[in-house]
Amino acid sequence: MLTYTPFESNKPAGIRGNPLEGAIGPVNVGETERYGSIIGGAAVAALGLSRRSLPGLLLAAVGGLFILRGVGGHCRLYDSIGVSTAASNRSGVPHGTGHKVEKTILIARPPEELFRFWRNLENLAEFMENIESIRVLDDRRSHWVVKGPGGQSVEWDAEIVNEHPGEMISWQTLPGADVQSAGTVRFTPADEGRATQLRVILEFHPPGGALGAQFARLFGKDPSAQLDQDLARLKQVIETGHPASVAG
Repeated sequence: MLTYTPFESNKPAGIRGNPLEGAIGPVNVGETERYGSIIGGAAVAALGLSRRSLPGLLLAAVGGLFILRGVGGHCRLYDSIGVSTAASNRSGVPHGTGHKVEKTILIARPPEELFRFWRNLENLAEFMENIESIRVLDDRRSHWVVKGPGGQSVEWDAEIVNEHPGEMISWQTLPGADVQSAGTVRFTPADEGRATQLRVILEFHPPGGALGAQFARLFGKDPSAQLDQDLARLKQVIETGHPASVAG
């Protein structure tokens, strides 16, 4: 049965303990870079204030923007060009070593409805063929059981690392997972809010050894086509309200 569940907003991973993190936009700046922005911005702001002039005030304002960038973790320039350095700090996939798949689909339902559906992670097993089950452990963590090669199943725990209701969700596997993976889903309004442009980005890194070789062959079939099929089933489930067969 497809269900919708209420949720509470999570505090993103990274520089914790401040109310601005993620509040001014999706966190797309890596933790090391954020600390650098805060330190550099503070130095620039101090230099500008010490000059006691209009150019000095402008320089101080620039420093303040860098501080805000570091504290909030959001960069407007990165947003405009589709770049995120946060993934290198947070992703369950070692930076530059995984396989990446990205797909977009238009679904005739509002972003808020799609977000609620996806936020109940147990619903993903209804349309993603390789997922056997997802069990929610708490507001952030979940336990995944995924079909592997040769009839084997692989299990891991994952956590939501960032979310903005009605806009985006990001998650990653926790340390120790056999298959490291991470994902981000963005919900962009279309057709004056009556539809959603759904953008899914998935990354995974198979394990080493013989099992890793099997997984490489499994994922190497065509992960892009597999995601296409999964999203087509999601579209059917959401738009018709009827379960979709993973066989077709």
